[in-house]
Amino acid sequence: MDAIDKRIVEILQRDASLSHADLGERVGASAASCWRRIKALEAAGILTATVRLVDPEQIGLAVNVFCNIRVRNHAQEVRKPFEDFLKGRPEVIECYSMSGEWDYMLRIAVADVADYEKFLMRTLLEHPAVGSASSHFALSTTKYTTALPLS
Repeated sequence: MDAIDKRIVEILQRDASLSHADLGERVGASAASCWRRIKALEAAGILTATVRLVDPEQIGLAVNVFCNIRVRNHAQEVRKPFEDFLKGRPEVIECYSMSGEWDYMLRIAVADVADYEKFLMRTLLEHPAVGSASSHFALSTTKYTTALPLS
C-alpha cells in the first residue's frame, strides 16, 4: 500500500458512503483512480465488507456484556462445535479465542439484564462444552471504533 492507498483506507474506515469523486478530492486522485485502488485493495483482502453501523441503544440493545468462557475440554472435536454454536447466536457479536485463564471472550448485546440471564442460564451454560463463565457488564462506552490504525 502506498500513501494514497493508506489515506483511502483511513477515510473509508470512517465513511464508506463517500462517492469515488468525493474520495478522490480528499486524497488528491481521480474518481477512476480511487475506484481502481479500491478494487485492488478488495482483491488483496485489505478491504472487506462494506457495512453500516447501527446504534445499539436505538434498537433496544443497550446492554453490553463481556463474558469469559472456560471450556471443559480443549480437543478440536469439542471446540469446533462450540465455535459453530457461537457463530449462530445473534446476541454474540464478537468472539475471541483467548490465551491465559479463560478460553474465550464473548461480547454479547442484549436489551437488559433479564435477557442476558435467559441467554446465559438457558443457552450458554447448557452447552456441553462450557465448563464455567464469568460475566462483566459495561457501564458505559468510553471509546468504540472499527477503524484500525495504519501508521
